[in-house]
Amino acid sequence: MNDTLVIIPTYNEKENIEKIIRKVFSLPKAFDILVVEDNSPDGTAEIVRRLLAEFPDRLFMEERKGKLGLGTAYIHGFKWALQRHYDYVVEMDADFSHNPDDLLRLYESCAVEGADLTVGSRYVNHVVNVVNWPIGRVLMSYYASAYVRFVTGMKIGDATAGFVCYRRSLLEAMDLDDIRFVGYAFQIEMKYTAYRLGYDVREVSIVFTDRREGTSKMSKKIFKEAFFGVISLRFRKFKGVRKPKAEA
Repeated sequence: MNDTLVIIPTYNEKENIEKIIRKVFSLPKAFDILVVEDNSPDGTAEIVRRLLAEFPDRLFMEERKGKLGLGTAYIHGFKWALQRHYDYVVEMDADFSHNPDDLLRLYESCAVEGADLTVGSRYVNHVVNVVNWPIGRVLMSYYASAYVRFVTGMKIGDATAGFVCYRRSLLEAMDLDDIRFVGYAFQIEMKYTAYRLGYDVREVSIVFTDRREGTSKMSKKIFKEAFFGVISLRFRKFKGVRKPKAEA
């Protein structure tokens, strides 16, 4: 077992899943992969099952009964990882919007430089690193993060980012059962929880490239959850273990 697990949630990712798995396994550092598969009707699970025989000690799959939401997929994966003693856990999309080569930089930020949570950020120092998005979506995403900073006080340029590395001790300190959001608001809630508990949250600049194959999972319902959910976060009490000041 390697020290780092990459969690990849999937729903209808047959065009991408084998390519992303092989790319991660080709990197100079060894990562394990857990695919959290939500009963895709397109045959994604069958592709992963075939690859399990090829990578028996590095590739794993948890199959769920339906499309239960991004947040619950990651919580499922976090709990799976904590049961197996991984030191670092990474969230990553299946569609190559996150460059697998950047896994090395996220890992080093935590394992070498000491961060508790590292965000692969599209918006470091007000620079927008997004490829193949229409300008309307870029502006919506950029100003959504600005809105999150304004409401919560977090100094994170890309609060909605989904390419994130967690140190094990942070996930153990969080009450994962208290995480309430299931869409992209989940990403904000996890970062804000770490921030409120006093953990070291950092960003590394990445280039985000919109998917070339498959279908986006974004919807108006997901966007509304994120927009209105941020306000509720500001006034919540967060369950978990605060980081001792001596370690901060």
